[in-house]
Amino acid sequence: MRLHFSLIHAELDKLGLYPGQPHLLTSLLKKDGQSQKEISNCLLIKPATITVMIKRLEKNGFIYKRPDELDGRISRIFLTDKGRDACTRLKEVSENIDEVCLKNFSKKDSEELNILLNKMKTNLEAHKNL
Repeated sequence: MRLHFSLIHAELDKLGLYPGQPHLLTSLLKKDGQSQKEISNCLLIKPATITVMIKRLEKNGFIYKRPDELDGRISRIFLTDKGRDACTRLKEVSENIDEVCLKNFSKKDSEELNILLNKMKTNLEAHKNL
């Protein structure tokens, strides 16, 4: 896991991103114009943390905020072209790292790993709800 994290962190550095920020960008790529509350709920991250992430991403030109058309108290968050480009690059980086990780795996090995990881995810989700 450390090696995987190191590889990803090195690539994020090249893009000018910090860990955690790619998830926010990806969320906006799926549904641009979310409110901070929607992002917080979607990513299961505390609103204060989202606020810091948004400020940093906005400062670096990945996103911009605009008041909601119906409720001016709400800010909507949108990707800039730089943010969209970063999402494209993040997808490429992720695919490359996945390829490296699974290099000597057979198709059967990959399928079994996927099953095991999904079981772990299910266990963790069940534990979270206790």
